[in-house]
Amino acid sequence: MELFDQLRGIIGIAVLLGLAWGLSEDRAGRPGVRWIMGALLLQGVLALLIVRVPVVWDIMVLANAGVFAIERATLDGSAYMFGYLGGAPLPFELKEGASPPLIIAFQILPLVIVFSALAALLWHWGVLRWLVGALSFLLRRTLGVSGVVGLSGGANMFLGVVESPLVVRAYFSRMSRAELFQVMVLAMATISGAILILYATTLRDTVPDAVGHMISASLISLPAALLIARLMVPGSAGDAATETTEDEPGLKYESSIDAIVKGTMDGMQLFLAVIAVIIVIFALVSLTDQALSLLPLVGDEPLTLKRLFGWLFAPFMWLIGVPWAEAQAAGGLMGTKAILNEYVAYLELAALPADTFGARSLLIVTYALCGVANLASVGLLVSTIGTLCPERRAEAAGLGIKSWIAGNIASAMTGAWIGLVTFGA
Repeated sequence: MELFDQLRGIIGIAVLLGLAWGLSEDRAGRPGVRWIMGALLLQGVLALLIVRVPVVWDIMVLANAGVFAIERATLDGSAYMFGYLGGAPLPFELKEGASPPLIIAFQILPLVIVFSALAALLWHWGVLRWLVGALSFLLRRTLGVSGVVGLSGGANMFLGVVESPLVVRAYFSRMSRAELFQVMVLAMATISGAILILYATTLRDTVPDAVGHMISASLISLPAALLIARLMVPGSAGDAATETTEDEPGLKYESSIDAIVKGTMDGMQLFLAVIAVIIVIFALVSLTDQALSLLPLVGDEPLTLKRLFGWLFAPFMWLIGVPWAEAQAAGGLMGTKAILNEYVAYLELAALPADTFGARSLLIVTYALCGVANLASVGLLVSTIGTLCPERRAEAAGLGIKSWIAGNIASAMTGAWIGLVTFGA
């Protein structure tokens, strides 16, 4: 029975693939079995290399030091601007046993602004462009994707839902429906660098080496996203692959100063958006819980949105490897991520008692939550594509909910793979 519990993720992956195929626009047009097995093998190899090979994991862990440096620098800026609210020394003494106040808006969220400016600068200097190009090359070589899909996949590792489409903005009018869907699912199933640092900082006391795990999750989710996208929208045999060229307009800055200023402004918009979304989501959850409390008690406790999510998603989380005793808590977090917002889910995960999940379940949940596939992101992605290419707005809108489903399936597959490769660990 214990062996079955450890390897249950295999069944979960099969169920997720079956669900994607069942929702396909053309079940007969699915990619070949050889390609599907190759994509699954690539996910498994990536998971094994990153989690089980010490040298590779040590490289991932190095990112924690870089994030700590960025966090320290950000706190210097926020402390100057906001005083003790932003992390400066307190002007009063705390009560005995009390901890200094952690104010998310002033001490954690400014990371988004700083990293956005750094990312823009590194893009202008060519560092991020080289990394995106290298990752794009690997995706084209291993999975045979088109140039534009490979470029989008590479960009999504470093840039957000709004910025990454700018990299391929010149190709939206030419790419096929299948390629458009792959670009959308890649955006949904991964997280950008700025958000990655935000989430990792939130989880640093809950998940050891959280930065490394966040990077790993996005890497493993790339082939998962492409596999699910091709199962759900296979495209037609006559579709021509859209290749990229060096002289096409994309994401560009006039100078280093221009990059810093525009990156800062983009980060500021994201900063304000995160604050607004969290306020609204917590308010809506509270209103829903107040309405549910009017219903009869269930199990001597009032109904809450979190309990409903837990019941709905518990079997889903059990299938990808979480023990049943922990599945309701995991299901509540997955429901919060998929319906509301993944950052709210990570905030809830960080606030849970330390014994809620075992070490393996904690990793499965952390990886399964690592993607921006929520309903708000659907609107943001569709509006971005519609702005860049108005003639594809209606098509992108029609694929929006499909990309949300596909993004959540892909990140769940990544969680299942992590459960499998940490078997016995």
